Amino acid sequence: MTWTVDKQIALTATQAVEAIQSGQLKAAEYAATLLARAQALANLNALTVLDVEGALAAARRIDALGASERARLPLAGLPIIVKDNINTRGLQTSAATPALEGFMPARHAPSVQRLVDAGAVLLGKANMHELAFGITSTNLSPAAGPVRNPYDWKRIPGGSSGGTAAAIAARIAPAGLGTDTGGSTRIPAALCGIVGLRPSVGDGGTQRRYHDPQAVVPISHTRDTVGPMARTVADVTLLDGVITGHGPLAHATVANLRIGLPAPLWAGLERALEDAVRKALGKLEAAGVTFVPVEMSDLLALNERVSSALALHEPIEDLHAWLVANHAPVQCVAGVAARIASPDVRAAYDAVLADRRGGDYQTAISVWRPQLQLLYAQTFAASGLDALLFPTTRLAAVPIDEMNGSSRVSIDGAAPIDEMNAYLRNTDPASNAGIPGLALPAGLAYGRLPVGLELDGPLGSDRRLLAIGLAFEQILGTLPAPRI
Repeated sequence: MTWTVDKQIALTATQAVEAIQSGQLKAAEYAATLLARAQALANLNALTVLDVEGALAAARRIDALGASERARLPLAGLPIIVKDNINTRGLQTSAATPALEGFMPARHAPSVQRLVDAGAVLLGKANMHELAFGITSTNLSPAAGPVRNPYDWKRIPGGSSGGTAAAIAARIAPAGLGTDTGGSTRIPAALCGIVGLRPSVGDGGTQRRYHDPQAVVPISHTRDTVGPMARTVADVTLLDGVITGHGPLAHATVANLRIGLPAPLWAGLERALEDAVRKALGKLEAAGVTFVPVEMSDLLALNERVSSALALHEPIEDLHAWLVANHAPVQCVAGVAARIASPDVRAAYDAVLADRRGGDYQTAISVWRPQLQLLYAQTFAASGLDALLFPTTRLAAVPIDEMNGSSRVSIDGAAPIDEMNAYLRNTDPASNAGIPGLALPAGLAYGRLPVGLELDGPLGSDRRLLAIGLAFEQILGTLPAPRI
């Protein structure tokens, strides 16, 4: 087979691995094609580091293996990108902030190491919202710049894993890793028309699906997790299976599914977005999915009592611990904060450094978070639900604010609201409850801007959630590639 550039960049992760394992496509040829595309699309600002020599060398090592050896590697020759706040040996891990620019940890994060051990080829590091403290990925650090949405370069890709999402949507890489605290894999997945998984976190111990201790520049140990991102649910399932050691997964049977529609997360939507997601809902219902309206009237109030306390209290201790554990060039949070380049992130860290809400934090952890988790558990059990379904975001991608990094937005002419709160409203509750969430493409608002639907499942139901996602993907399909 002749592998033209167009054929190569159109490959999903699963298709690329199959082609390389079978010997139809050389890993080095594929890597070179994607590296060239990354260079051609450098103005997208999706990447902070592109490792041309390292990626080609890794791909050649895959090509040098015998057919049986390649077949034993579930990710043989698969090019991936990794968000710039996840530790990578020999490649910068800066969280896209000036104080950490050029810092190289001694070891890969465990999730990265498992992918590399399975044959993945690391192309480079993905740009992001500075220190992951935002949802636009409008990074105003001179070394990084704002990430742009491949579907409209004047608009945000979402964040904070915006570089990972933009690169995957732009066909620079078929898959990669982001991180998620309040919605950072799922929001950019929705706005860039791809798939993003937030794995279960639960109590942060045995209930945590991915274990990457002190291997991610942190915001919140209660909420932070690495998460796979790709263009299809099948590809996200492939990466998740390698990280967790699970095997292949069959799609769920649609006719047996009971899916809850939580009323608070369907309210106040942008009309163009609602039109697109309602069409997707109609397709799913026509295919046999049973939808069950659920009230969850206390959801947003409970979430607010948890979210603000965690966001203000945990970053100081957690970031300090990462700096020390990784022998970073700056050993104190104040030193990092002093060099923050993005005004919105600087303001957030000013609030964090001034936080005196110890009592609020303890109450949030010991009282309000358990109540939020109980609300989810009771909702799933009482209605016999497999999952909840709702729009990942309230609105499609808005224009980039290159002055402040984040601004205020208006939904259909209503009074302006904080941009972060507007986008986080639907994703944040699952983060605070520690349950898994899967964002998948639902359609195009205004005929051109991707929007998504999110599936949330009970704690530990990640595999079931992915199986449902596989079934939904067969019905909804994938979105057309951006015209670049």
